[in-house]
Amino acid sequence: MHEYKYDNEPFNIIQPEEIALTHKRIVPYIHRTPLITSALLNNWLGHEIIFKAENFQKIGAFKARGAINKILSLKEQGKLPERVVAFSAGNHSQAVAWAAKQFGIDATIFLPEIVSSIKIQATKAYGAQVIITKTRQQAEDRTAALAKDGACLVHAYDDDAIITGQGTAAFEALLDMGKKPDAILAACGGGGLLSGTYLATALLSPATQVFGVEPKIANDATNSYNAGKLYRFNDSPNTIADGVRTLSLSPRTFHYIQNIDGFIESKESEICYWVQWLSHLLKITVEPTAALAMAGAHRWLAQQTAKKRILVILSGGNIAPDVQQQILQENHLATLPS
Repeated sequence: MHEYKYDNEPFNIIQPEEIALTHKRIVPYIHRTPLITSALLNNWLGHEIIFKAENFQKIGAFKARGAINKILSLKEQGKLPERVVAFSAGNHSQAVAWAAKQFGIDATIFLPEIVSSIKIQATKAYGAQVIITKTRQQAEDRTAALAKDGACLVHAYDDDAIITGQGTAAFEALLDMGKKPDAILAACGGGGLLSGTYLATALLSPATQVFGVEPKIANDATNSYNAGKLYRFNDSPNTIADGVRTLSLSPRTFHYIQNIDGFIESKESEICYWVQWLSHLLKITVEPTAALAMAGAHRWLAQQTAKKRILVILSGGNIAPDVQQQILQENHLATLPS
């Protein structure tokens, strides 16, 4: 691996082959989630859309892949910790708590108060100590302080083991779908999933384009991609897609994300629209961050002049009742996808 320096902070460059090695490592602990389609949706849109349903993953989201890979990597190195610490917008907290529980490791998770109540409850149910903070920045600061005191930090995205773990979702999909897609679309928060998706695609299907999707009101990665330098929010953006309420990419994830084919921004109403429609068409529970990827896919497909075959990564299915009620205030099923 080659060393890459950004603002004098060195880190190793992950080679695409690491995704395959990671998948072999974590297979005994994760579900091989299905690929699903909707013939009706394909007919309406005139394209072939294949969904990687990570809502069927352990803890209900792709985050389990990265968390268990981090713990297993430490175990292989003879460095299995007694205590781990993390901060999160929700799903990563559950993933770390679950992964730590597999090995009897104590976990402390800092969560900002805007995190979904169902994700807080689930994190506690996996055995973690949960500490609620006022803001995302406070959660990050308190996590860093505990890590300095000796706890092992399991970062949500700024970690090679996390990135390669998340990349196994696209890796599996590309292995399972036969004919390779024209494009892959995934939601982007801190960039771990999108970075891993880029690496998996570089390994198995280099001709496939990769696009990140963000809410218009939480577009730090889009701004960073367009400007060629990191953009950071002062506080968590108030998007309904709670999984992408991050403040910024990290220099590590930004390195990979600069190599993708672009970003697509979606309105909050579009996210709600696709939560309803995907739940209806696919008969599965879809959280707003997962629907975000389809909202971006819909925008991208509308610009295409030829039929496309695409892979959309549905990141998870953990949605709180109050968020469901908010989304159901408007009947989006009254308007057919087109």
